[in-house]
Amino acid sequence: MVDAVCRYPACNRRSGPRAAALLAQLSSLCGHPEERPGASDATGSASGRPQESEAVVSIKMSKNRTILCAVSVWIAAMLAPVPLRAQSGPADRQALARFQGGSITQDELNKFSSDDLKALELQRLQFEANWQRNRHLVFEANLARLLEDKLFQAEAAKRGITKEQLLEKELQGKVKEPTEDEVKAYYEANRQRINQPLLQISSQISQYLKHESYNRFKAAFVDQLKTAYSATTSLEPLRANVETDGSPSQGPETAPVTLVEFSDFQCPYCTNLSTTLRQIMQRYGPQIRLVFRNFPLTQIHPYAEKAAEAALCAGDQGQFWQMHDLMFQSQGQLEEESLKAKAAQLKLDMDAFNACLTSGKNAGKVKQDLYAGSKLGVEGTPALFINGRFVSGAVPLTEIVKIIDEELKPLTRAAKQSGPESR
Repeated sequence: MVDAVCRYPACNRRSGPRAAALLAQLSSLCGHPEERPGASDATGSASGRPQESEAVVSIKMSKNRTILCAVSVWIAAMLAPVPLRAQSGPADRQALARFQGGSITQDELNKFSSDDLKALELQRLQFEANWQRNRHLVFEANLARLLEDKLFQAEAAKRGITKEQLLEKELQGKVKEPTEDEVKAYYEANRQRINQPLLQISSQISQYLKHESYNRFKAAFVDQLKTAYSATTSLEPLRANVETDGSPSQGPETAPVTLVEFSDFQCPYCTNLSTTLRQIMQRYGPQIRLVFRNFPLTQIHPYAEKAAEAALCAGDQGQFWQMHDLMFQSQGQLEEESLKAKAAQLKLDMDAFNACLTSGKNAGKVKQDLYAGSKLGVEGTPALFINGRFVSGAVPLTEIVKIIDEELKPLTRAAKQSGPESR
């Protein structure tokens, strides 16, 4: 399962000053690797297992920190401001402030506070959705850890050795020192992220590669033990009910896997995910339906909301995805005149497009998407739901493929069981 918390880069906004300050503090525990290097011991533990150094933690997020993130979000949710509920009846006319010649009533205050209360309500919905999601992640991570530990104990008892001796033989003893070529290759592939000279960072990279090697051996060994001991789990992935009616889509409505993307045309990470999703569509064909929903982060992306409206205006003429591609190809040119130039490039009916864009015809649809995303716990972009399973940030192709294949497994199994005769 993809760690959906604090793992992949994303554009983000924070709403509410108190929650913002709190989350800023909490994010130091679970922020993106480049934001907070860790402080692990580079020399390894007493048991010999390779440990992550500061640079290692700056590159990779540990599962323990994912759990910290989940707890942090829960704490933030408990402290988040709850929107005031408007009073009804005579209380609406109660004067809350008086001055010579007039007063301010509860009803007037309610109306004046309407936009702020709506924003607080969205914040509450986001926290509730994220609490549910992170609670499930805690259960998921700890179930995996418990099962793994019990399998190690069972196998150690079967061999008549301790668990530590088992791990030394099957894991630590197999981890080799990375070669200079391997260290250099990793450095070159991640030069921009590391941003330090190779000579200064080579030992940390070596430790990181050893740690990754250990994890690969461990995953393979755990898989062997699961097979040997017929281990199964029944904890289902957490799924959100994501509405798709009326949103632009590609692929058949009957596809077994539906991807719903919440995106922002001015977000650079959304461009990366858009490229990845194009590869997914080519790879899986009619097995995938892709649905696009807008989530413009107007506080940090001033052109995103109008760009979202423009894409829907193009969609009114059957060219949503063409406009979608043009905007992601030139994110630096999303002001209104550039949007109109893109529409002309697509040979749209310019009178209809300009009228649509100027009138704000699709502004309501964009706001509906924002509200829907907030209810689902979306706070930043890109955000992806794979058959309701939430993944946040610019997720690598391999992670999306892994989840899609999990979703397709029952169909693949059913097809094999039916046999060639039934086909």
